[in-house]
Amino acid sequence: MTRDPRYDILFEPVRIGPVTAKNRFFQVPHCNGTGYRYPHTQAAMRGVKAEGGWAVINTEWCSVHPSGDTSPPSSSRLWTEEDVRTNALLTEAVHRHGALAGCELGHPGLASHNLYSRLPPMGPSVRPMPPRDFPGQGRAMDKADIRDLRHWHRRGVRRAIQAGFDLVYVYAGHGMTIFTDFLSPRINQRRDEYGGGIENRARLLREVLEDTKEVAGDKCAVAIRFCVDEQYGGDSINAEDGRAVVEMLAELPDLWDVNVGGVDDMLGSRFRKEGWEEPGIAFVKQVTNKPVVTVGRYTSPDRMVSLIKSGTLDFIGAARPSIADPFLPKKIDEGRLDDIRECIGCNICLASNSMTVPSRCTQNPTMTEEWRRGWHPEEIPAKGSGSRVLVVGGGPAGLETARAAGARGYEVALAEASRDLGGHLNAFARLPNLNEWLRVRDWRTGQIDKMADVTIYRESELGAEHVREFGFEHVLIATGSSWRRDGVGGENFVPIEGHDQSHVQTPDDILAGAEVTSPVVIFDNDSYIMGGALAEKLVAEGHDVTIVTPFPQVSPWTYYTIELAEVQRRLTALGIAIVANYNLASIGENQVDVAGIHGEPAHTLDAATVVLVTMRQSHTGLYDDLVGDQAALEAAGIQSVRAIGDCLVPAQLSEAIFGGHEAARALDGPDVKDQPYRIEQVPASFEPPLPWEEN
Repeated sequence: MTRDPRYDILFEPVRIGPVTAKNRFFQVPHCNGTGYRYPHTQAAMRGVKAEGGWAVINTEWCSVHPSGDTSPPSSSRLWTEEDVRTNALLTEAVHRHGALAGCELGHPGLASHNLYSRLPPMGPSVRPMPPRDFPGQGRAMDKADIRDLRHWHRRGVRRAIQAGFDLVYVYAGHGMTIFTDFLSPRINQRRDEYGGGIENRARLLREVLEDTKEVAGDKCAVAIRFCVDEQYGGDSINAEDGRAVVEMLAELPDLWDVNVGGVDDMLGSRFRKEGWEEPGIAFVKQVTNKPVVTVGRYTSPDRMVSLIKSGTLDFIGAARPSIADPFLPKKIDEGRLDDIRECIGCNICLASNSMTVPSRCTQNPTMTEEWRRGWHPEEIPAKGSGSRVLVVGGGPAGLETARAAGARGYEVALAEASRDLGGHLNAFARLPNLNEWLRVRDWRTGQIDKMADVTIYRESELGAEHVREFGFEHVLIATGSSWRRDGVGGENFVPIEGHDQSHVQTPDDILAGAEVTSPVVIFDNDSYIMGGALAEKLVAEGHDVTIVTPFPQVSPWTYYTIELAEVQRRLTALGIAIVANYNLASIGENQVDVAGIHGEPAHTLDAATVVLVTMRQSHTGLYDDLVGDQAALEAAGIQSVRAIGDCLVPAQLSEAIFGGHEAARALDGPDVKDQPYRIEQVPASFEPPLPWEEN
C-alpha cells in the first residue's frame, strides 16, 4: 500500500538549527524507567522507534549533576565519561535508522530527591521536601551555586555532543526543574536580580539557554521545553508569564517544545482527551519563527495534518502514542492506518516509571522487552511446528494470544462463550470516560479479521470433553475472572457478615445493569480505578453514594499514574461522601457497620444497596478439568494446556495482554522458566577510581 497524498505534509523535512529532521514525527522526551540503570534496554527501545519512522527520538530527563538526582526513578544522566559511553548506545541505535537523537538535559532543583547522592536539594528559595523524601528542606542557592549550575549544564552539553546527540534540551517544563523553580512566583522569593518580575525570574533560564547555544555551536541543535501555563491557579506560572517568556526568548532556541498544565499534561484519557492543550499553546507560532512541537496524545493523521496546515505546529509530538505504536509514522507512510495501535491513555507506562521499573504498555506488550527478550513490535518468529492452537475465551488475553499466534502462522481457533468479543473490557469501558480503552479490543479484532488461519467461534462455551474431542495440540485457557461476592480482599480474610443478602452487589452486577436503590455504599478495597469509577457512574444515574475504604484515599494506586489528585477532586465535585480509613465490618438489611482501621470509632451508615469492590476470582474450572486428567490429554494428542490472563491470575489489563502475547511466542519454544530474559547489570569488574584520584 502507498501513502495517502493527504498526509504528504507530515513527511516533509524540517530544519532545526544546524540539523534536519526527515519528517514531522517527533518523539518528545518521556520517562520510561530504564535510564542509567538499563542503558541497553533504553537504546533498543529508542532504536525500534527510529526504525518505525520517527524523525527525532529523545531521551527522558537527563541529569547533569548529582545534585539533581531523581532516584528512585531511573532517568538518564551525564555525570561521568562512562555515562557518555552508555548514552552513545542510544544515539547509535537511533542513527542506524536515519533519525536524530535528542537529549533532554535538566536539573530538577527543588524536585531533586537526591536519595542516592545525599546532596542537599537546592533552588531559588528554601522549601520543605515532599513527604516521600527524607524529611528536610531544600536550600536557597547563592551566586556561587548559580555559577556551578551553569558550569554543570555546559559540561552536560559537551558530554551530550560527545555521546553523539544531534539535539540538546534546556528543560523548563512540568513544574519540576530548576528553571521552573526560578520562574514560579510562589517558589521564587528572591530579592536579587534572579527574583521579582518575570524578566528577573527568567534570567537563569536565559543565561543557561545562551550558554547552551554557545557550547552547541553548529554541532547540534538546541531546544527548550517550556510550560507556557501551569494552570494551577494562585501564584503558579500563568499564561501571562508564559507568553512573556516565549516573547523574551523567541528566537534564541532552535526549537520550542511547549505544553500547558504542568505535570497534568500527562493525565490519562479518563481526564484529558486528544489535543486538549491546543488552545493554550496556539499563540507560540505567532511570536517565534522557530519550529514548534507539542503533545496531545495524537493518533489521528487527519488531526495531525490539520495542526500543521493551520500553522499551530511544525512537528507532531508524541510520547505515549510512540510507546503504544513505535511504527505509527511508517504505518501512515505505507497507507496502513487500520494497523495503528492507538494509545488508550491508561498511563501504565508512566506508572511503571513511578514504580522505578522499565515501562510497560497495555497496547504494546513488547515495550522495553526489545533488548531483554528480543521482542519486536512488528516482527514475531514463524511458528515452530504444524501444531494447531485452541484459545478458549475472547477477552483481552485470549484476543492477544490468538492474534500473535496467528501472526506466527499457526492455525488458530478462538472460542468465546458469549456473542461479543472483549470479555470484561466491554463493561468496564462503559464506566465514565473510559471508552478509549476499547481500542485494546478493537485493534486486536481488526488484526484477527485479516488472518485467514484464525477462526472465531462465538457463543461456544466449551467443556473439557469438547476440548479433548477437537484434538488441538496447544490449548490456552483465557476464561477470565469475576469479582468476589463475599467481601474477602486485602482487608478481610474471611467473608463479611451479611454479604449473601440480595441487596449486596459486585461491580459485575452493577455493570450488567442490576437494580440499584439509594443510598448506596461502595466498599472499595481495590486500590485501582473501579471503586471511584463506579461511584461516578451511580451518581450520574441519580444515586446518593458513599465510598467506604480502608485506604487514606480512594484509588490510591493512581498516585503512580499521576491521577490520584484528579480522582479526589472529581469525587468531591460530584458530592460523593468518602469514609476513609474504615473497614466494612458487617452488612445489615438497610445499613452497614464500619470500623476504623486505626482505632477510629465504629459507626453505622444507611445502605439500601451495598457494592463490594474487593478482589477477583479466576474462572479455572475448564483448566482444572483438563490438567486434572493427564491421561485423557495424552490420548487426545494435546501437548500443552496453559492458563493465561485473569484465568491464571487477575491483574491489570496490561498484564493480560502481556501474558497472552508471551504465551503465543512461547508455543513450541524452549523452556525458559529458569531465566526468561537477559539480565542487565554492572559487571563485577567495573570499579572506577574515586573522582579526585582519576588524574
